[in-house]
Amino acid sequence: MKILQQNNEILRQRAQKVDPEDISSEKIQNLIKELKKTLDETEKGVAIASPQIGKSIRIFVVSDKIFEKDFTQNFVFINPEFIEYSEEKEWGEEGCLSIEKGDVYGEVERFSKCTIKALDERGNKFTQKAEEFLARIFQHEIDHLDGILFIDKAKNLEKIQPNTN
Repeated sequence: MKILQQNNEILRQRAQKVDPEDISSEKIQNLIKELKKTLDETEKGVAIASPQIGKSIRIFVVSDKIFEKDFTQNFVFINPEFIEYSEEKEWGEEGCLSIEKGDVYGEVERFSKCTIKALDERGNKFTQKAEEFLARIFQHEIDHLDGILFIDKAKNLEKIQPNTN
């Protein structure tokens, strides 16, 4: 699947919630497979939201590339919502596969901890706590579902030149 780039209007739309009854549908299950496949094929990506592949639906997938405990495979979040944030915030570097194909980075302030509730790919409700990098990923991906790109919040944006060796 082609990953949409920042000038695509789908990336600026608030994604629609998934009807829990539709999660087992072929349409939603195929979308989840496409998200996982697209994420697996990227070298830089650690998560991807469905608007990034042209579907304005509230689903994102986190990759096992981040090596967090409790994540042994690509993990699916459907209709994610924040239920708790820490008071503490921290600045950290972010990039995005939809911003110059992941070659632009900048500093973004995010909550250092958060908890979200969501549905998994079978429609089961769950909550997931996250700290530091995983919390940053959750906030970045839910921003995608709300039509917000990290460059809207970032400072010190810098394009990284590809290694030509």
